[in-house]
Amino acid sequence: MKAELIAVGTELLLGEIVDINSPYLAGKLADHGINLYYISIVGDNRQRGLGVLQQALKRSDLVIISGGLGPTDDDLTRELVSAATGRELVEEPRVWAELEQWFLRRYGEDYHIPKHNRRQAQFPRGSRILGNGSGTAPGFLLDMGGKKLIALPGVPGELRDMFTREVEPLLPSLGGGRRLVTRNLNFVGIGESKLEELLGDLLATQTNPTLALYASGGKLRVRITARADSPEGASALIAPIEAQIKERAGEYFYGRDDETLEGVIGKQLTMRGLSLAVAESCTGGLISHTLTNVPGSSAYFERAFVVYSNRAKEDELGVPRELLKRYGAVSAEVAQAMAEGVRRQANTDYGVAVTGIAGPGGGTAEKPVGLVYIALASPGDTIVERHLWRGSREEIKHRTMLAALYLLWSQSKC
Repeated sequence: MKAELIAVGTELLLGEIVDINSPYLAGKLADHGINLYYISIVGDNRQRGLGVLQQALKRSDLVIISGGLGPTDDDLTRELVSAATGRELVEEPRVWAELEQWFLRRYGEDYHIPKHNRRQAQFPRGSRILGNGSGTAPGFLLDMGGKKLIALPGVPGELRDMFTREVEPLLPSLGGGRRLVTRNLNFVGIGESKLEELLGDLLATQTNPTLALYASGGKLRVRITARADSPEGASALIAPIEAQIKERAGEYFYGRDDETLEGVIGKQLTMRGLSLAVAESCTGGLISHTLTNVPGSSAYFERAFVVYSNRAKEDELGVPRELLKRYGAVSAEVAQAMAEGVRRQANTDYGVAVTGIAGPGGGTAEKPVGLVYIALASPGDTIVERHLWRGSREEIKHRTMLAALYLLWSQSKC
């Protein structure tokens, strides 16, 4: 079955609100093995809306519309469905009676119900009414032989409630009993092209499961998707592919699905009973913020210092003044002294330190914007890395944070 989503509302096109209904519906369809081929956004315009809907009904078996079910003149979904399917709008007395009662309960017996609200009791002939438990806009379902059309309200809470109660129970039969299971494998410390090279033959020969590679924010994700008669059957198809991927790129693999790098680091440190302190210059506390976003991080995160000035590096971490004068604050030598200093001050197992030039100003020919040093001090030794990032100030700070976490993760693994 081919499915299609249509989100209705000019406010979506203007960027006044973000469409969060389509991602929600897409995930639900995938859970039930229904192939989603298209997602469209169209404004509150009769001609354009009708064109989008007619095209959807031609090429898709299941069309789900969100929005446009309100009482005002620019809520056009009922009229568009009526025109596209050739089914006249008829009033449902039961629905109008329920709407009257809703208004009376909310506003009292003296309240005059606006006449436009009567539109919300009108549906294309043959519709199955989908009740709205938290609003005044009922949805509807049209079964047209081999095709189905479902109209849902645009308010996210109302849509989700209606979908869960009225629509989701129908999905197993629409998906033919097949289930879709997706697993995401998360990687860091490797480039997209390198990972693609390692997995090239698997990507080229994919059928079921299918593979896809995504890059975002310095991290990589390999999505494995399998279709089977049951979730267990789909997971069984995924398992051997997952094993092959880990065998080839395991040193960069840190977690599955929603596991975060900082969360995995926290588990590693907790498991080994290790502690950590952080000294940050160019990242301004971003590393500490990310690490302490993990619940229970107080078990291993001892303290942090944000030391932008040379004086702060001297006073808080004991970085020798002579070292700062000779090599400069942005140097491997100072990064090492910062990491060892914060570890010593906090009496922890690990000390992480970063110093660099985030820009947009402050760079020189010898030390350009984007130059960063990251150091990790441990009981055995101190590792210092040099990086040269490109991008905005925020991007350089983010990349530095991620590289520091990767270094800590790679060295704290059991």
